[in-house]
Amino acid sequence: MKLNFWTLLGAERLPTESRRKLGTVALLYFIQGSPPAILWEVLPVYFRIHGVSLRAIGGLRLLELPYSLKVLWSPLVHRYGDRRIWVAACMLAVALVVGLLPFIDVGHPGWIVVFLLLALTTLSATQDIAIDSYSVGLISREEEGAANGVRASAYRVALVLVGGGMVFLAAVLQLTLLYLLAAVIFALLALAVFFVPRLDLPGQAREQWLAGFVGWIGNWNAVPLVLFVLFYKLGEFAIGPMVKPFWVDQGRSVFEIGLVPTTFGIILSLAGALAGGAFVSRYGTFRGVWVLGLLQAVSNLGYALVAWLSLGRFGLYGASIFESFSGGLGTAAFLAFLMNVCDKEHATIQYAFLSSVFSLAGRLVGGVSGVGAERLGYGNYFAFTFLLSLPAYALLPWVRKWVHEGSKIEDSG
Repeated sequence: MKLNFWTLLGAERLPTESRRKLGTVALLYFIQGSPPAILWEVLPVYFRIHGVSLRAIGGLRLLELPYSLKVLWSPLVHRYGDRRIWVAACMLAVALVVGLLPFIDVGHPGWIVVFLLLALTTLSATQDIAIDSYSVGLISREEEGAANGVRASAYRVALVLVGGGMVFLAAVLQLTLLYLLAAVIFALLALAVFFVPRLDLPGQAREQWLAGFVGWIGNWNAVPLVLFVLFYKLGEFAIGPMVKPFWVDQGRSVFEIGLVPTTFGIILSLAGALAGGAFVSRYGTFRGVWVLGLLQAVSNLGYALVAWLSLGRFGLYGASIFESFSGGLGTAAFLAFLMNVCDKEHATIQYAFLSSVFSLAGRLVGGVSGVGAERLGYGNYFAFTFLLSLPAYALLPWVRKWVHEGSKIEDSG
């Protein structure tokens, strides 16, 4: 059974020490996925049930801009302190914010809602900087495929247990109790960070952070890289805020939403992430990016067909299954790509920059997603989100030179 698991992950040839690293990665990315579970899985349903408009739900995604701006303060994380301290401190503060959420009136979002959500996204983005930097430094090139399957999977496990669990249990328990329980869990996760081995950056890398970044990105070859990263997940960001409201407007219950697209859907995306990591381990990062990413983009059309053809409950289930599994595939490939193109000693700022680039356009398009769905209708809007992903593929010939494949593609035949 153990052998089968490592084979599925594409890590059957990795030594014991490498597998220990995968355990560390799993813990860190479960932590990283916990605050977004509240933002993406719980709050859209919570707001819609309380009568918040699609336009307002989409507009609240603009409060996630700290994920896109985190490169601005990433030098602080790079230069000062133990990255574990950054993660633990941010997670404790997230626990406090989540504990306050049930005591505000979300039916009429005001400045208190805005402040709490902005604090939540800023703290989450800051811990992302530290976790991503630590992980890039920890994982060697030959471990990247398996590690990124684990990263994407652990992240989705957090979405299942925190996000899907809260939506699912909201049918039988008070949300106030659920928010407080989540806050306690987040505080415990903050303490768990100190079981992770310390991993220090070289002093020279800390001091020369600007030179390490400029030397890496400061040439014309970076232009297609930046554009590729910007467009690759644009369709996913565009469709994301409208999926749960679509389920609500299709007449599905809170229990059903918590079970199918949230809990079961994230389990499928977890399986997709593991399969995607194994695919990258065997066939290389570049091949994984375009093959698995294309499947992810096409999955948006499933929801468009449901809306256009009125396919009903089981059509909705089918679209959710396809979108969830292919989303895991594409995410594992994209994470492998981001890790692969970064220099390990300067990954704090480099990774923060790339993740800021792809999320900036994504947050902006997510912020107007409600307007698009209202004006175009769900079906036409979902089809439009598929088109948003296509420009990335025109950039593949120029992007390939950034990928450090080693012998993966050649060995795979």
